[in-house]
Amino acid sequence: MEIKTDFLVIGSGIAGLSFALKAALKGTVAIITKRGMAESATFYAQGGIASVLSKEDTFEAHIKDTCTAGAGLCHPDIVDMVVRDAPARIEELINLGVKFSRRAFENGSELDLGREGGHSKRRIVHATDLTGKAVEEALINAAASNKNIKIFENHLAVDLLTQSKFVGKTDEEMVWGVYALDKNTEEVHTFLAKATVLATGGAGKAYLFTSNPDVATGDGVAMAYRVGADIANMEFFQFHPTCLYHSKAKSFLISEALRGEGAVLKLKNNEPFMKKHHPLADLAPRDIVARAIDFELKKSGDDCVYLDITHKSADFLKDRFPNIYNKCLEFNIDLTKDPIPVVPAAHYMCGGVVTDCNGRSTIDRLYAIGEVAFTGLHGANRLASNSLLEALVMAEKASAHAGAVIKDTKAVIPTIPQWETRGAIASDEAVVISQNWDEIRRFMWNYVGIVRSDKRLERAERRMTLLKNEINEYYWNFKVTNNLLELRNVATVAELIIKCARMRAESRGLHYNIDHPEKDDANFKKDTVVKLQ
Repeated sequence: MEIKTDFLVIGSGIAGLSFALKAALKGTVAIITKRGMAESATFYAQGGIASVLSKEDTFEAHIKDTCTAGAGLCHPDIVDMVVRDAPARIEELINLGVKFSRRAFENGSELDLGREGGHSKRRIVHATDLTGKAVEEALINAAASNKNIKIFENHLAVDLLTQSKFVGKTDEEMVWGVYALDKNTEEVHTFLAKATVLATGGAGKAYLFTSNPDVATGDGVAMAYRVGADIANMEFFQFHPTCLYHSKAKSFLISEALRGEGAVLKLKNNEPFMKKHHPLADLAPRDIVARAIDFELKKSGDDCVYLDITHKSADFLKDRFPNIYNKCLEFNIDLTKDPIPVVPAAHYMCGGVVTDCNGRSTIDRLYAIGEVAFTGLHGANRLASNSLLEALVMAEKASAHAGAVIKDTKAVIPTIPQWETRGAIASDEAVVISQNWDEIRRFMWNYVGIVRSDKRLERAERRMTLLKNEINEYYWNFKVTNNLLELRNVATVAELIIKCARMRAESRGLHYNIDHPEKDDANFKKDTVVKLQ
């Protein structure tokens, strides 16, 4: 089957859906998503969206907080653009029907602004602790009712379709869509478009422990790398300090907003420990909090630390954090009475596909927005609640630019050959996939995790080289499946994280190497850019 459209969006989180709604005003849009529309990191985002909306706050303060967290690597022009555009994007969501939490006062109400680690002011717009769900549902409803948008659920992109590979040599490489696997029929379809948008989210599944949903396998970064796009700063992978530690609690995040409201991290003996690691104590940036927890756990040998907010009233906690309260109760933890057991987990990819201020990658007609993209906003460490904001702003910029691109009457979608299996057969050794997947995630956690060393990175690189060859051989011999494609992409992303980490012989932001514990501005105050040779 062949589908032609003006805009092709790969992914259905806040970035992809925001782009699709705006692009639908200028042409036809096809959205392909790996599972159901709601299955994205956006849906599970608890905290909120950072925006200057209070008289006590300023754009300059938000910019400063972002750059401080980014440890010298934020791109000032991008930070300025995103921060100043934030209020308009929040207003759009409100007009779309998103009901953000409000604080009542004598003559009315106002947005209830929260505070999270690294922020000097209250500026986090939220919908209790289910912000992502509220935003995602509003966007899905709008997209589903738009006649210019067609949605293809349970479709997994296989590879990008490039001019040089499928049409002929060209001075400037460009992308014309993707091959995508229909998981229901196991057929590979051709999706052709004048502009292709990667909105595939992150890659937390490259690690053993993650807060990300199962779909976060780095598909967009891997596909873009394979066609020669620039990829940057993959060494900066953010580990969220506080995921619920329980044998039956899969990837459940305990929002940083709890610490913003006064929660305190404590050891097993009830001793607070963050003050000895940073002046901001429990409100320190995420990289510092995650390393502090990692340090304390290795020192004590305990399995977890505890997040204590029992000093707040039960009514306040149930009203402010209903989702977290109810989820903890499922595991017999009453956060109004009990400290919450927590551990760090892989959470957010600060690197990604290099783009400009309009979301354009280094490949013509290929855009990247949201977590899959590297815009320069986050630098070496993302400031809390800047991610959903970045997705909204870059969707706006990319839709405007791509809208102008598709009007080019000289550009005609070329003829692309249909997918061929070329003798590939169904595999009878699925254990190879599960074995390799498990091995990658374990050595990434142990060798390329919160704390690294030159020796650990060398070991990871050697193992990755062997696994990459094995996975590539398997890919070309057997028919593609969802698990095989995700394994292939996770392996590529893991390779890029290792490669970038080995290139940065210093410690900065989220990259901490015990063999190079200090920042080295003279040699490394720059992005780590890699490209397929």
